[in-house]
Amino acid sequence: MQILFYFVIVLHVIVCFFLIGVVLLQQGRSADLAGAFGGQGSQTAFGPRAAANVLTKLTTWAAIVFMCTSIGLVVLFVRSTGPHSVTESTHSAPVSAPAKPGK
Repeated sequence: MQILFYFVIVLHVIVCFFLIGVVLLQQGRSADLAGAFGGQGSQTAFGPRAAANVLTKLTTWAAIVFMCTSIGLVVLFVRSTGPHSVTESTHSAPVSAPAKPGK
């Protein structure tokens, strides 16, 4: 079980770096000179909303894999260590008696 956990961590880090790189390589919607002056974009035939290219598809798939590995890491961590509670530390504190009225 531990080897699977470490494998998913390594895969998650690789996908993180890949996702960062793919997003940084993409060109903005109005990155040309016409976009600076409010134009519809001169580099595409149908304006700034052209068909998805390879980089946008890679971004989509990398984001899907990123989300799946994130959920997988949470599931594997909870299975290996057991459930945790936020109020776990408050149950161990001693309970004091309430103050007596009238004083």
